[in-house]
Amino acid sequence: MPTKLTTEIITAAILGFEEQKRHIDTKIAELRAMLSGSPAESAARPEGTPRKHKISAAARRRMAIAQRKRWAKIRGESEPPAPAKAPKAKRRISEEGMKRIIAATKKRWRLQKAAAKAPAKKAVTKKTAVKKAAVKVAPTKAAKKAAPVKKAAVKKAAVKAAPAAAQAVTEPAAQ
Repeated sequence: MPTKLTTEIITAAILGFEEQKRHIDTKIAELRAMLSGSPAESAARPEGTPRKHKISAAARRRMAIAQRKRWAKIRGESEPPAPAKAPKAKRRISEEGMKRIIAATKKRWRLQKAAAKAPAKKAVTKKTAVKKAAVKVAPTKAAKKAAPVKKAAVKKAAVKAAPAAAQAVTEPAAQ
């Protein structure tokens, strides 16, 4: 059965043959170079590739300047910007200013410590009142120890009993 030739198959065949032709041309160029004694690369250079040449430093500099000029024109700049001025020296705080800051900081710490101590004293007095009431209620607590009870329940009972004991102490004094 004959195969149907599509454009893809034909294009692939052309590319393959061109590659074989290039390979054959390079081999022929190498053989001719052996006969004549000239370098093989000059004869084997493909037609589409450009010759490479070195550009001088001065030419590269001129090209760079021209490119910068084109970019400046696109951005709308008239001339390249002048070099930036040197930054100002870093400012330092005076000794007097530093002493003021230190004094203010110490004052703030002193006030914070005093504020922290004031609630702590109030809390301490409350705790001692509860402890005193608990001491007076101790005999009832001992009676409760006989029956096994959870610690949390005992603490709640002691706290509830403490205000009652305090009332009992204040009532006889009022009579």
